[in-house]
Amino acid sequence: MGRKPRHALEGGMKHQLTRWPVRLGIGLIVPLFLFLWWQWQGSAHPSAFAPPAAVASALAELLRNGGLLRDTLATLERAFTGLAIGAPLGVAAGIAMGIWKPVDRLLGPLLHALRQVPMIGWLPLIGLWFGVGEGTELIVVSMSAFFPSMLNSHAGVAQVERRYLEVGGIYRFSTFQRIRFILLPAAMPLVMTGLTQALAFAWISTIGTELLTGAGAGLGVAMQAAQVQQRLDIMLVVISVTAILGFIINQLFRSLRQSLLRWQPAQS
Repeated sequence: MGRKPRHALEGGMKHQLTRWPVRLGIGLIVPLFLFLWWQWQGSAHPSAFAPPAAVASALAELLRNGGLLRDTLATLERAFTGLAIGAPLGVAAGIAMGIWKPVDRLLGPLLHALRQVPMIGWLPLIGLWFGVGEGTELIVVSMSAFFPSMLNSHAGVAQVERRYLEVGGIYRFSTFQRIRFILLPAAMPLVMTGLTQALAFAWISTIGTELLTGAGAGLGVAMQAAQVQQRLDIMLVVISVTAILGFIINQLFRSLRQSLLRWQPAQS
């Protein structure tokens, strides 16, 4: 098939550029109404709803004393360290269970049983074994990233069409070559889905463990301290930063996923 005419491409780009402000404006409608409602509630009930001016003042305070930056960096480091530990182990375990049936029969029942326990539910037991601190938090975050990576990688490998494996048999691929050239590319969409879920679970469990343990620095620790001090303004700042960071990280990983899977047909 021939390439699209240049004027058609330019027209498509112009169409996208003209649609972008409209989509942005529509997306800002609900936040604008929420802000106005917040301003009204903050004026009517200042003890229950910190007004936007008080939250802005708290943000300036946290930026001046460096607390917000310190807590943000601590949470990001904890979340991505746990993700870097748990997700690769989950992908490896899922692929191994998908390739070798004995491994699936040996590990599958145990792992499927363990994943039924909420990650926060493991915190008291792990804390009893390892103490309340950084190690316990990393274990919980790593486990949160492990299970979605394992489940989706296993499903991706198990769903590879048999005809692809038969081609590998014709070319007498070794096990490593089958994994590299057949199984991983075919399973990559589900593997990336698992990593996306692992990222979300790692972020949520990081904030949750910080809230419950209150150890060290972190956004969850800052939320807990603000609750004890009854600083609603600081609490809203930290919650907003947590939400914005989570959204940005998700969008960046979504762009990475689209780049790695650009060979897939576009979905409407």
